[in-house]
Amino acid sequence: MTHRPRNLFEALPRVESGEDFESLLRLPGIHIERIVSSPRPEPVLYEQAWDEWVLLLDGEATLDLDGDLVRLRAGDHLLIPAGLPHRVLATSDEPRCLWLAVHLRNAPATSESAG
Repeated sequence: MTHRPRNLFEALPRVESGEDFESLLRLPGIHIERIVSSPRPEPVLYEQAWDEWVLLLDGEATLDLDGDLVRLRAGDHLLIPAGLPHRVLATSDEPRCLWLAVHLRNAPATSESAG
């Protein structure tokens, strides 16, 4: 095993629609991923069986958290509790949205969805 650091800001894909998900770490009970959003997010409704903490590293975004519109800018973070319906409504074009998402699985999930 090599101990070389990786950089979240390097080799960012240029996503034209939807989002690009890259798994950074997966261990029992936790999954960390880098997400790069296009300026045209797909309005996928997520309702996950686990908590998800998200940090917007760059860009601006608007989320729909079960009918509550939340605007985020670089540096903002929030916890999306398990079972809360949510979707990404809008993301900035320049800079593109770069996210760090931490999925916390306290109990075995019955089904998984990306996000």
